This record gives sequence, structure tokens and C-alpha cells, in this order.
Amino acid sequence: MTSAPSAPELTVIQVPVSDPRVEPLLRELGDEYSRRYGRDAHAEISRYPDEEFTAPHGGLLLLLERGEPVAGGAFRRYDAATAELKRIWTHSAHRRRGLARRVVAELEREAAGRGYRRVYLTTGPRQPEARGLYLATGYTPLFDTGADPETIGPLPFEKHLGEAPKQ
Repeated sequence: MTSAPSAPELTVIQVPVSDPRVEPLLRELGDEYSRRYGRDAHAEISRYPDEEFTAPHGGLLLLLERGEPVAGGAFRRYDAATAELKRIWTHSAHRRRGLARRVVAELEREAAGRGYRRVYLTTGPRQPEARGLYLATGYTPLFDTGADPETIGPLPFEKHLGEAPKQ
């Protein structure tokens, strides 16, 4: 009897924004946002200085598979008690594997380890996958979920760290 090959192991690493392995994340995010919103979104990706995503207040992590980045994300200080998640990404060739959930969980763990008690984030109204991810991972929407997302603009969410997941 043969068994199915096991899934490759993922390695989580903390890196600076300047690490060359971050470049595919930023490029693909910018390209995807530009397609969804019809304007060049690469400027939005670089809106925050790189230093905001470094210790002690922020961080950027990548999930590597066989040494290649397959997913990643970052957080920055929003206020003294709150981290803001940014740049959540899964490589287009590696979607539908639960990698974004893993990224969010790793970012939450790292933010809690830095003393943050709350996570805040926004996602665009044309990103239903992201909206679904945040709802599925216990985030509270800070908007009317029954309204047309296009009438709201950026969709804000929050999660208090250390609380049991909502059922």
C-alpha cells in the first residue's frame, strides 16, 4: 500500500521589507489591486514607510515552501494597544490551501507577543475572498454587512487577541 505524498512543510520567517523574497508579494498585490480597482495600486502598497513594518512595533512574515515565498503579510502599530494587519497575500499559484489563514494566525501570534491586545484591518469592497477570510477567522465587521460593499468603501474589521473564537 502506498500513501499519498505529504504536503510540503512551510517555514515561517520574519524579514525586512527590503528582503528580495518580499518583492513577489508586493508586485502581485499591486497587480491584483490594480485589476480589481481599475487604477495603479502600486503607490498604495508603498504608502507606509518600510520602518513601520519592523520591530519593535511591526513585522513582516513570509511562509516559505521549499525556500520560495508562497504567502505573507505584515502588521504595523495602529495605536498603543492595536496592531493593523496589512499586505496579506497568497501567491496566485498557491491559493485555496489555507495559507492566508495561517498567515493571519501567525501575524496575530506575533502581534500578541509584542503586547498588542487588538488587531484592526481594512479590506477593499471588491475583495470578497478577504472579507470571507476575516469573518471565518473570528474578526468582527465594523460595518453593516447587509449593505452593498461598494457603498461603504474600505471594510474595517477588528479582533481582540486572547479571546476564544466566535462560533
